[in-house]
Amino acid sequence: MTFMWDNVCSCIVILVLFWFIESITLSFVGVCGSNLQLGSYSSHLIEINSMLVQSIEVQQNNRPKSGMMLYGFDVAPPLDGKINWTEMYDVSIPPKSQKEWIFYLNKDSQLDVFVSVNSLVAPLILVILKGRESIDEWKDDPISPDATMYWNNIYGSSKVTQKISESSTYYVAIGNINHQNVKVQLKFNVNALLYNTTNSYKRCSLDNNSCKINTALSANIALLTTPGPKEGVTNQEWFDVNVSYEPRWIMYFIGIGVMTVIILCALESYQMYQTNIEENVRFRFQRVEVNSERAPLLSRKDTDVTSWSSSYDSFSSDEENSSEGKSIIEGETSNNDLRRLCVICFDARRDCFFLPCGHFATCYTCGTRNLHLSHL
Repeated sequence: MTFMWDNVCSCIVILVLFWFIESITLSFVGVCGSNLQLGSYSSHLIEINSMLVQSIEVQQNNRPKSGMMLYGFDVAPPLDGKINWTEMYDVSIPPKSQKEWIFYLNKDSQLDVFVSVNSLVAPLILVILKGRESIDEWKDDPISPDATMYWNNIYGSSKVTQKISESSTYYVAIGNINHQNVKVQLKFNVNALLYNTTNSYKRCSLDNNSCKINTALSANIALLTTPGPKEGVTNQEWFDVNVSYEPRWIMYFIGIGVMTVIILCALESYQMYQTNIEENVRFRFQRVEVNSERAPLLSRKDTDVTSWSSSYDSFSSDEENSSEGKSIIEGETSNNDLRRLCVICFDARRDCFFLPCGHFATCYTCGTRNLHLSHL
């Protein structure tokens, strides 16, 4: 009973610790979620685990912008939509600074960048990067190409073509390491692939700043889209959103229950294993004790002369008592009894195995017989 109670206590402690860690993780994911920065005509696929996620919510971080949509799918939709658009900007880049433009592009898309620099000073730096971490790293060291997909100095006019091999957020940036402003004309020609939204089971708009979709157990995909660029704007429009998830608590409770059963079964099996080991050890120990009690302290060896000499009295006494008892009961003397008598007087018992035995020195009969034999 005590061991079982210890098992239960251990199981409870493990489950409480697991639940605490799980709650912190889920709370962190549910509150913080993930932050996304998207550009025009973005078609961003979000994969979710519907067994663990009950709903997904997308919220705009800045002033609400119209045109964003959130879709729900049972399976990933086909990437068969094609679109082409152009963005043009005239910008002035301050000295010792950078400016970037953002595009979320799916696999097999293509980005063409046309740059024209109206300056006779040192060249500018044109880079193409993948992911927010890459551009942050490049800003720390603009003259290093380590974090970039494309890096080059630009003079006058130039064109860069970048084919996209992985769906992600891409940045085009220009760095001005000079000591004066530099004016730049930019043109982006984008050939992008978009996901087909016709088979979505639910859709909602983010025009009111946020949107939430409850996911079915069979639904594992969400799709976030943004509208195209507006005409007449001088700066690119970014869409900054936060994606959060609400956990499906019932599945976590079931998981905790299953884990409880597994832990209890494991502890019970361990208890049975320990009991069997203890019983085997106890049985072997008892056998060793019995064998130790039955084992003689001295081994009998007929070839050991010293043992014969030291133990002859007890040996003779035991066999004498045994022989006398048999002779009284049966009324006869055996040859073994004769061999135990003195070879001179044949009257007294031999007190050792030497011939003649030791008692003949004080025996009258033995002395008389020796004297008689000496006169013959």
